[in-house]
Amino acid sequence: MPTTRRELLACCALMATGIAGRALAQAFPARPIRIVVPFPPGGTADVQARLIGEHMAHTLGQPVVTENKPGGGTIIGSAYVAKAPADGYTLLLMANSFVINAKLHASSLPYDGMKAFEPIACLTNSPQLLAVNAASPYRTLREWVDAAKAKPGTLSYATVGPATTQHIAGEMLQRAAGIRLIYTPFAGGAPAVTAVLAGHVDTVLANVSELQAFIDAGKMRALAVTTPQRLETMKQVPTVAESGWPGYEAAAWFGLSAPAGTPREIVAKLAAAATGAVNDPELRRKLIAIGLEPYAMGPAEFAAHIADQYGKYAKVIEEAGIRA
Repeated sequence: MPTTRRELLACCALMATGIAGRALAQAFPARPIRIVVPFPPGGTADVQARLIGEHMAHTLGQPVVTENKPGGGTIIGSAYVAKAPADGYTLLLMANSFVINAKLHASSLPYDGMKAFEPIACLTNSPQLLAVNAASPYRTLREWVDAAKAKPGTLSYATVGPATTQHIAGEMLQRAAGIRLIYTPFAGGAPAVTAVLAGHVDTVLANVSELQAFIDAGKMRALAVTTPQRLETMKQVPTVAESGWPGYEAAAWFGLSAPAGTPREIVAKLAAAATGAVNDPELRRKLIAIGLEPYAMGPAEFAAHIADQYGKYAKVIEEAGIRA
C-alpha cells in the first residue's frame, strides 16, 4: 500500500494511465488504419499486405489501407512508422531487413534500432530455394556440396544484392556445409535467376515466387528449400536440413509492428485481427499461391523471434565481414 503522498500520486497516475489505455482500446479503431510497406508496389510484400489488410478490415470494422514507402533498404518506410504517433493507426510491414539494418547501420539509423517498434504479429515466411540450370550435373544438394568441397572457390551462387536475406542465407549455408563459394550479387532476384538460366552462374538462391515458373517448365532444378519443412507447393524438394545439415533455416519473414509505446490493448486487438487473417483457410490458399507460407505468431512470440533472428544474423554478418 502507498505510504507517502508521492507514492499515492504515482499509484493514481498508473491507474489513470491504465484506465485511459483501456478506454482508448475500446474505442479503437475509430478511423482507417495504414500499413506502410517499405518495398515497391506489386511485389510479394505489397500483395500480402493488401490481402491481409483487407481481411483485417472486416474484423476491425475500419478500412486497412497500404502505403508503399520503399528506399534505403526498407529504412525509409521503417523510419516513417517509428516517428508516427503510437496509437495503432500507422503500422509497418516488417521483414528480415529490419534486423539486418539494426546490425549494419547501428550508429546511423534514423530511429532507435531494435527498440523503435512494438511487435504485433508475424504473418508469413518467404521460402528460399537453391536451384541450378536444368543442364547442371548436380541433381541433389549433397552432390552440389561435394563438388564445392572438391574444388573450393570455384562454384558460384547468385542472389539479389549484398547484405540481403538471400546473401546472408548463402553465407549461413557455406558455414553449415563447410564450403567456399563465389558470391555473385545482382540488382534483383530476376537478374540473378536469368544469369543461372544463361549459364553465367552455377547456382541461384532466390524466393520461390521467382523460381517456381522455371522449375515447373523444366528449365531449372530445385536442390533444396531453406525452410524447416518442405513446401506444400513443392513437396518433392527436400529441405537443407534433411539433406544433411540439420538445424539450417534461412527463410525470410514478414510481420506487423507498431511504433514503440503503442498501448498493449491496441496491440492485442491488432494481433488478433492479423493472426485471424493469416489463419483463414481461403486467405492461406492465396498466400501460398504467391509463394508465401502462413506463419502466425502473437506479440510475445514475434518479439522473441525478432530477437533470435537478430542474434543469428549479427553472428553471420560479423563472421563473414559483411558491410553495408
